[in-house]
Amino acid sequence: MREYEYISPCHFGLEAVLKKEIKDLGYEITNVDNGKVTFKGDINTCARANMFLRTTERVLLKVASFKAETFDELFENIKAIPWEEYIPVDGKFWVAKANSVNSKLFSPSDIQSIIKKAIVERLKTIYKKEWFEESGSSYPLRVTIMKDLVTVCLDTTGESLHRRGYRKFTSKAPITETLAAALIMLTPWNKDRILVDPFCGSGTIPIEAALIGARIAPGIKRSFLAETWEGFYPDIIWKQAREEALDLQLKDIDMNIQGYDIDGEIIKAARQNARLAGVDHLIHFQQKDVAQLSSSKKYGFIITNPPYGERLEERKNLPDLYKLIGKVFGSLDTWSYYIITAYENAEKYIGRKADKNRKIYNGMIKTYFYQYMGPKPPKPKITEQYQTDND
Repeated sequence: MREYEYISPCHFGLEAVLKKEIKDLGYEITNVDNGKVTFKGDINTCARANMFLRTTERVLLKVASFKAETFDELFENIKAIPWEEYIPVDGKFWVAKANSVNSKLFSPSDIQSIIKKAIVERLKTIYKKEWFEESGSSYPLRVTIMKDLVTVCLDTTGESLHRRGYRKFTSKAPITETLAAALIMLTPWNKDRILVDPFCGSGTIPIEAALIGARIAPGIKRSFLAETWEGFYPDIIWKQAREEALDLQLKDIDMNIQGYDIDGEIIKAARQNARLAGVDHLIHFQQKDVAQLSSSKKYGFIITNPPYGERLEERKNLPDLYKLIGKVFGSLDTWSYYIITAYENAEKYIGRKADKNRKIYNGMIKTYFYQYMGPKPPKPKITEQYQTDND
């Protein structure tokens, strides 16, 4: 079976998480760069990557890579690509996004126009047509030029993979599903440990934790653009990916995941989102102020995205809020807590230096993932009867 290269973008700072996900799916990593991971696979890889990857925004099929310092070079190299292998005679194609960094070709609009013209010229000679209706499936291209190296990809995903299909109701500053999943995967949390998000908003972190714990594929409730590319990706690969996803789900499972927020209306939204995700039975949502957070349970986890003063009028309240966070979280002395925030003085007011601090770009916002590690729970003792049976 023919091998292809795929490129998956992610939040800057989360490349290692995505790399592990791809390797766990069984694919060979060929390159890790800022904000993206490249890997090898066949046509089945496209369906499985779209279905199972939790921390990428999309899956791009790499079509070609070449050097170009002039528009003539760009045109001729694009025209030389066998586009007829990808785009049928009625296919709708365009350059959805063009980026250029440290390159002689830097105008996105000109790059988009030249590439479109070059593809048209190629397909004219192949399909013996002077004009294309473009009434069929969509084939959006994404092109990056880095130091004059042009990389051309087809977007197999369509609507970004962070849109799982469950989040119909959002809070004013929601965290994306892909970022929430990555934060959880950066911790040692597992489905047998209690997890609390005391600033849960519309419920994204608890819902993503429930999906991970129940092994529910993030793409199970949505479709992907390349499903319409019948001449390239056959229906059977999507059917098999969905069957695999359903087989992997844990049906009879019980988890202790809790989400709190001071806003009662947003808690209602979180419950609705969890219901749409099919995990409402696994999460307890409640209207509660962070000051009320307490637990008799030991060795729990807090993973949360507290306010960090997006609005000027909110910033004056941040020192008191983070002092409260430090006091309340610190009282749970066997717990681990993980806080993502753009507030640079968070550690100062929490009153404790984080054991680890990871810099992550949430879009254009530089955030910090402060990681406070609690003690590991003791290992269960081997019973005397078990020891006797194994002597």
